[in-house]
Amino acid sequence: MEVERPRRGYLETVFTCRCPRCREGKLFRHPVTVRLKRNMEMFDNCPVCNQQTDIEVGFYYGTGYVSYLIALAITGISFLLWFLIIGFSFKDKRFAVWITLNSVGLLALQPWLMRFSRALWLSFFVSYDPGWEHNAPQAPERVNEEQKNNW
Repeated sequence: MEVERPRRGYLETVFTCRCPRCREGKLFRHPVTVRLKRNMEMFDNCPVCNQQTDIEVGFYYGTGYVSYLIALAITGISFLLWFLIIGFSFKDKRFAVWITLNSVGLLALQPWLMRFSRALWLSFFVSYDPGWEHNAPQAPERVNEEQKNNW
């Protein structure tokens, strides 16, 4: 008898920070927290399918660009909504209020945004394998055990 597994789509997998290969295992050891060291602690391998999460040396440096682009998108959307709902003017304090609220919102989102950008970045390089129970994960090409999590 086969175990019934939840069917997660790509977006749900990325937004909940799960392994892109099996879409079941969690990538991070702890729930989201403001303590950055604890917030970014990842499993070396997926606890469900054994997919390695640190594919090569410096793999997660690209997530800085991803989180920057997402923050720009959030800023653009918030500005557009602010402009359509409240309006834009330098004569009163509407712009200063928007920039303050946007900055506080981005700071509050930062712990989750860092995790989300890692899950998204990993999903660009590791694809979903519907038969992951029967297939071994691909071995990474360039792994240096001494340099893992050295960022």
